[in-house]
Amino acid sequence: MENLIPLLIQLASGAVGGNLAGSLFKNLSLGKVGNSIVGILGGALGGQLLGMMGFATTSGSMDLEGILSSIAGGGVGGGVLLAIVGVIKKAMNK
Repeated sequence: MENLIPLLIQLASGAVGGNLAGSLFKNLSLGKVGNSIVGILGGALGGQLLGMMGFATTSGSMDLEGILSSIAGGGVGGGVLLAIVGVIKKAMNK
């Protein structure tokens, strides 16, 4: 249960990051639902990669550092994955 809360934070911030990236880069947007789904996946990946690189707390404690690293990893991961998927989709449509 301790590791579930940071994961939920990463998923939620990934959805926000995906939608934010979709609104900033209109040509890469996949729509609200698509941005959210890709953002959620990217949030999970980004949060886990940040933890593996040692920038996040792995103890599952919910101190300020753990919460901020979950938000940052999830949000950035969601935005980056949306950009990657958007570029691939745009290239396939040509």
